Amino acid sequence: MKIADVRYGLAIAVAAAAGAALLTACGGDSGSKPLSLSGLTETADGIPDAGQDTCPLPYDIAKAAKAAGLNGEAGPGRAKAADGPAVATGEGGKRTKPNSPFGRNPGALVTCMFHIGEEDVEVHTVATGKPLALSPVTPVVQRYAAVEVGPLGNYMHQATSTKPGGAPVTTVNGNASSVHLELDGDGDAYLLVGIGAPETGSPARDGQRTTALAKALAGQLP
Repeated sequence: MKIADVRYGLAIAVAAAAGAALLTACGGDSGSKPLSLSGLTETADGIPDAGQDTCPLPYDIAKAAKAAGLNGEAGPGRAKAADGPAVATGEGGKRTKPNSPFGRNPGALVTCMFHIGEEDVEVHTVATGKPLALSPVTPVVQRYAAVEVGPLGNYMHQATSTKPGGAPVTTVNGNASSVHLELDGDGDAYLLVGIGAPETGSPARDGQRTTALAKALAGQLP
């Protein structure tokens, strides 16, 4: 990835309000359709502007947390509900603006908020028509990785060099991990998982457990 692309990604605000319930936030009906660019875009478009209180993707956070060896009650929304937005928001699709990442590379982003114990967990699922689908969530990677442009560029290069269906790539501090997803049809897609809030002093995590959580969540997608 070129540094110019990374800097462009850093300038983009990732979070956007949106949501309409399709599935339950934890362990809902996973449906029979595999992940596709058109399907994720339709899901993002169906989320109201104000967000919604259920995740429209089939993530079972409790099951994934157990598989990753993370302790604490797991469920939808932030650990302290009053501190954050709705459980699910959407970006891209019909909300795309010309100068946004999705304006340059059409696609969509669905963000679901969960918690494990007292820690918040952000789960970003993003797909675009062309590589690099991870670019729109570059600011999220930087926030969790707590690094400058140089090290961030190294991480993005490594993450975007993996093949779809490959192993997760986790930040050095262990707070975030991404998985290059396989899509049904054309396009490019990633899952990005962030745990805690490192910018507020949350300690770095055990990277192996973050990797395991990302792998478990990616495995729940049809």
